[in-house]
Amino acid sequence: MAQDQAQEAGQSSNGRKVTITAIAQAAGVSVPTVSRVVNGRSDVAPETRAKVEDLLRQHGYRRRTSAPGDRAALLDLVFNDLDSPWAVEIIRGVEDVAHAAGVGTVVSAIHGRAGSARQWMKNLRDRASDGVILVTSVLEPVLHEELRRLNVPIVVVDPAGSPTLEAPTVGATNWAGGMAATEHLLSLGHRRIGFIAGPPRLLCSRARLDGYRAALEGAGIPVDDALIVPGDFYHASGSTGASTLLDLPEPPTALFAASDQMALGAIEALRRRGLRVPEDMSVVGFDDLPEVRWLAPPLTTVRQPLTEMGKVAARTVLRLARGEELDSPRVELATELVVRASTAART
Repeated sequence: MAQDQAQEAGQSSNGRKVTITAIAQAAGVSVPTVSRVVNGRSDVAPETRAKVEDLLRQHGYRRRTSAPGDRAALLDLVFNDLDSPWAVEIIRGVEDVAHAAGVGTVVSAIHGRAGSARQWMKNLRDRASDGVILVTSVLEPVLHEELRRLNVPIVVVDPAGSPTLEAPTVGATNWAGGMAATEHLLSLGHRRIGFIAGPPRLLCSRARLDGYRAALEGAGIPVDDALIVPGDFYHASGSTGASTLLDLPEPPTALFAASDQMALGAIEALRRRGLRVPEDMSVVGFDDLPEVRWLAPPLTTVRQPLTEMGKVAARTVLRLARGEELDSPRVELATELVVRASTAART
């Protein structure tokens, strides 16, 4: 493994060692940015390059001549879990941009465990990564502080709650998507619409629920909390949620699941009870994963541009790594309702 560039040092004119970390802190940029300037790479904004070169001259920095510290550029892509087709689409987008830029990608899953997150942080220090993309990942406050100290560019995809890293974020128009899905079911004559929610810690989950509520309220239909059940974006919670809704004294006539995987679980629960989709129950998902168009019947869902979200996150973190200014710290890509055969008029 390449040596951590945060520790790379040159000799100043008075013989004292000058570390790249010290130069980065003085310039207010990341360690990888200073390393790019030292190594003569072109992917640094001109103003940033000038500032760093000025500091290098002030400190009389002379790059060491040995090569072991040289390394390829790397991005860290971090998920809570990787057991979802959703994650694959994000990876595809990041990889497309990284490959075109000649940058490697290290994909990690921390599984919501503190030990895994700390091990990832140790590996990050060893790699001296050029940038980090966090996807729906929650880190301990101490790790937030460590990321700040390393001064590595960070972009967050689908942040959990209010971003504590003061990092740029990339997401989708989840509220609008939730509203569109619910309005579609309302237009088909459904009035009792069950909602299987995602993890409440995630902004995207809360926004989809808020869109569902807004559509009902806009149609003059009171929100019935009994029709809202918890989920976690995975199949099993969709099945459990659908079963809970079907056991109500007055079950819904349509279901809106906040992810395609939960919609698949819900459809399985309906089939186990001998109910047909959409004849007995209309079902809408959220994501538009590649496989849902091949279901029987194909799933009506809200298309979330997952691959494009990965691309935007990668472009953003690479811009930050080059010391460039961003147009906006928050990017939201448009969602789109895709109507297929899993929804029908209420009979």
